Amino acid sequence: MTDPWIAALVALFAWWFSTGAILCLVRFADHRGPGAARVAVILCLPFLALGVWGAVAETGLSGAVAPYVGFGSALLIWGWIELAFLTGIITGPNVHRCPDRVPEWERFLRAWGTIAYHEMLLAGTLAALWLLTRSEGLSFAFWTFAVLFFARISAKLNLFLGVRKVNTEFLPSALAHLPSHFRIAAMNWLFPMSITALSFAVACWLERLAGAANPAEVAGFALLAAITALALLEHWFMVLPLPDEKLWRWMLPAPKNITQKNTRPEDAHGL
Repeated sequence: MTDPWIAALVALFAWWFSTGAILCLVRFADHRGPGAARVAVILCLPFLALGVWGAVAETGLSGAVAPYVGFGSALLIWGWIELAFLTGIITGPNVHRCPDRVPEWERFLRAWGTIAYHEMLLAGTLAALWLLTRSEGLSFAFWTFAVLFFARISAKLNLFLGVRKVNTEFLPSALAHLPSHFRIAAMNWLFPMSITALSFAVACWLERLAGAANPAEVAGFALLAAITALALLEHWFMVLPLPDEKLWRWMLPAPKNITQKNTRPEDAHGL
């Protein structure tokens, strides 16, 4: 468990499996209506509670098990919040398509309105994790959640500004209005900065890994480097013609027949 390559493989599997499990549950609930979505979110509350407990308990553990507990706890908390978002339970006040030819400031406000409650919940959770763990030294639960949080903010801003590839295949009917707030573009001004920042973060975790003082730090920084590298990979998926949806498509039931409105074409804001 202290081998950094094992930790990286654990992070890779956890990323793939947790994403697939959430998408499968969302697809299942989507077939059965809003009532099933609420039931799914409620039934998964024990996972959220387990994640909170694990994040707090991590600070009292020693050895290589501590970073794995923290990492897994952050994924449980993050996963429940994402489930609540994808099922349409916690999203935002705006559930309408974005009209054509609206000013950019209005388009931004409308886009923010589609995800406002969810993003505020994520920010509040990050702050709560910091408050719960700040007095106990290094918390891998906090840093794992922080990586996921800032990578998500970056991804959403890039989708708003415009990227080459927007994958809407896994969006449920409750979020069918979201693609109208995205833009298709060859490039945007933020993407190079996002890639640079994530690459720098990976390098920082690797530098900390190289100077790790104990097995717990070896495992923990390897987990953080791996999950940050996966966030970097997900950003590249937005501009490269790679069929990343095949990683999970095979394990999901057939989607409902929903007529998706096209995302916005490239305009003057694409570089």
